Amino acid sequence: MVRQVSARRSGLVRLLAAVVAPMAALVLAAPAMAGTPTGVFANFTQCPLSNPTVITCIYGRTTSGEFAIGSTSVPLTKATTLQGGVTGDGVFVGATDGETLSKTPQTVPGGLLKIVAPSFLPGFLQTLFNEFINKGITGVTATTELVGNPTINLLAALTRQGAALSLPVRVHLENAFLGGGCYVGSTAHPVTVELTTGATSPPPPNTPITGSPGEPESKDAGELLILRKNSLVNNSFSAPGAEGCGGLFSFLIDPAVDAEIGLPSAAGHNTAILNGTQELAGARAVEASE
Repeated sequence: MVRQVSARRSGLVRLLAAVVAPMAALVLAAPAMAGTPTGVFANFTQCPLSNPTVITCIYGRTTSGEFAIGSTSVPLTKATTLQGGVTGDGVFVGATDGETLSKTPQTVPGGLLKIVAPSFLPGFLQTLFNEFINKGITGVTATTELVGNPTINLLAALTRQGAALSLPVRVHLENAFLGGGCYVGSTAHPVTVELTTGATSPPPPNTPITGSPGEPESKDAGELLILRKNSLVNNSFSAPGAEGCGGLFSFLIDPAVDAEIGLPSAAGHNTAILNGTQELAGARAVEASE
């Protein structure tokens, strides 16, 4: 745990000092040079080094956990990445290639098998609906996509106090029947998940859950901090109803998807648990490795 790290004047302390007193590091900042980071900094290829105000590079990899909305829980079985940088005044800057949060489809257990035609549909549409579901491809994937700039608080992540990472997202539900425009959340009405490494305090029926900063490892004289077994959690966010499902028939299909998933879903009925490894590196050290 981070609280076990001694307070000696080590490279790790210098990195933490860059988090809590970043303006000092800005004075030493040098212009970024084009290239590819190497060695222990190889994961930071998308750190926005061309932005001279970026002092810390971020690379996070989620390998397990869950994203539960309403009555549907999606296990995170495929790795996702969050990458970018943080400026001296704490502003998150997205990845150089634009894919700050990787668009990784996760399989929705059960797919559309439990969705049936709404009773208010005309008889012939109910028949077409149910035949398509029963005979067609019923698998559904859910992809979490950013719809705004994340906010990050590295000190909160390390001390387990407050929101360490806030993600404004939408969830893209994909299936041949649902079409390509089926979403939970939007740019105008995002699903905002404020993740913590500490304890949550959700409204009922959810009960508190606890994250973890992870197990710290320092490399390259403290210029790289790796937090293994990191866990970011939140179970107090809300989610709106689905939109755009079924293309032209969305006004009919959206209610069916909402009924199946349990949308809209108020705070206290949803959970996000992201387990993995977080890496923090001094931007100038990453740049020097190129």
